[in-house]
Amino acid sequence: MQSLTATGIWPRFRAKFIGDRTFYKMALVLIIPVIVQNTVTNLVNLLDNVMVGSLGTTHMSGVAIANHLMFVFNLTIFGALSGAGIYGAQFAGAKDWGSFRETLRLRLLVSVAISAVAAVILTQWSTPLLSLYLAGEGNPADSAAMLHYGTQYLKIMLWGLLPFALAQSYSSALREAGETVLPMRASVIGVMVNLVFNYILIFGKLGFPALGVQGAAIATVVSRLAELAIVVYVSHRHQDRFPFVIGLYRSLRIGKNLAKNVMIKGMPLLVNEFLWSAGMITITQVLSTKGLAVVGGLNIATTFTNLFGVFFFSVGTAVAIVTGQALGAGDPDLAKAQVWKLLFFAVALSSVMGLILAVSAGWITQIYKAEIEVRNLAASFMRATAFFMPFQAIANCCYFAIRSGGRTILTMIFDSIYVWVVCLPYTYALVAFTSLGIESIYPLSQLIHPLKAILSLVVVSAGFWARNLVEDKAAA
Repeated sequence: MQSLTATGIWPRFRAKFIGDRTFYKMALVLIIPVIVQNTVTNLVNLLDNVMVGSLGTTHMSGVAIANHLMFVFNLTIFGALSGAGIYGAQFAGAKDWGSFRETLRLRLLVSVAISAVAAVILTQWSTPLLSLYLAGEGNPADSAAMLHYGTQYLKIMLWGLLPFALAQSYSSALREAGETVLPMRASVIGVMVNLVFNYILIFGKLGFPALGVQGAAIATVVSRLAELAIVVYVSHRHQDRFPFVIGLYRSLRIGKNLAKNVMIKGMPLLVNEFLWSAGMITITQVLSTKGLAVVGGLNIATTFTNLFGVFFFSVGTAVAIVTGQALGAGDPDLAKAQVWKLLFFAVALSSVMGLILAVSAGWITQIYKAEIEVRNLAASFMRATAFFMPFQAIANCCYFAIRSGGRTILTMIFDSIYVWVVCLPYTYALVAFTSLGIESIYPLSQLIHPLKAILSLVVVSAGFWARNLVEDKAAA
């Protein structure tokens, strides 16, 4: 340490990557509610997964396949809201609540439109979409059972599309305005409702019939309605704290220039999230051709890796908020400095969580009543993912930094286009043109993360992403 101090390396490193107490206090105020919200959500997802898995591996895998399709919808909503979110965060930094209100109106309208389109697609083509994941080797009876349970689950989940989209519209706006506690509370209450109703409806407790996977779907829909009710009621009840909801529904007015700009910035993000999520589930489908056991193994592994990844992925939310507000306030240098400190914080968190996941992977999968082959595959997938978590943390923070300055085409190139041009062909080649088993293919497929991290760092280092998109309004 003395030699590093003598050469000046440590002071420069500390100045660039490590913040002071005030910085971390500000960051943790934003990050902790998101971590709590996402941790509780993923814990309940884990318990939900275990409860459904106790019915049988085919039940669990059928629900997992249906949730792949829901994953595309959820990410598409996220992308659709992100365009307005870029401007929302900067309007919040400029204290322009009138324009902020218009971004919320736009989110609500877009959410309704996307939910309607998704409902039509998932109603008309659910069977062929679900069947794509059942092409691997295995018992045909198991394949038929997975399709049956997946279809049952998906039909009920359709009723939760719009409540989810509207709740995310409110929650994203609240977070951009600096209010992270209310969305956290609403989400925590929602997932607790989900947990209670899961137990009651899956197994038939308190006089209710045992509905199995249908009960799991009903519980999820009820929880989404509960979350929506909370964020809407509280935000409108306390209009003094949230002035952007005043007069929200008095008209559908959205400024033409704002709508145009949001569409220009937002459409690439919507397309990006759709293509990225579609690419990721396609990669899962490619891997699933190595056997039906892979479907169950990936489901278990993803549930745990999402839970462990919450801690560093939540830092991305802080990056989006603090850089967006700094840019909106006309301080690009501050935005750039904050990104590097938050990025280093995310890497440190991901390294710790990755180590814990790798060490515990072998025994935490034992809570499932799945076959030994499925549990062993899940543990193997989890260890591979754990090793590459720091690289995922880097790419995640860089994504939100680049996006906060409105460089949406660039984020699309590094996100969805990267998946389709690099990740998917590479994974397909490993599966189709090698004789390797899935235990070797999966860790090799994760090598795409270091390359993406390096490319992302190059772009963030260039600094041209830091733009004020609402400068004229801020000056006024």
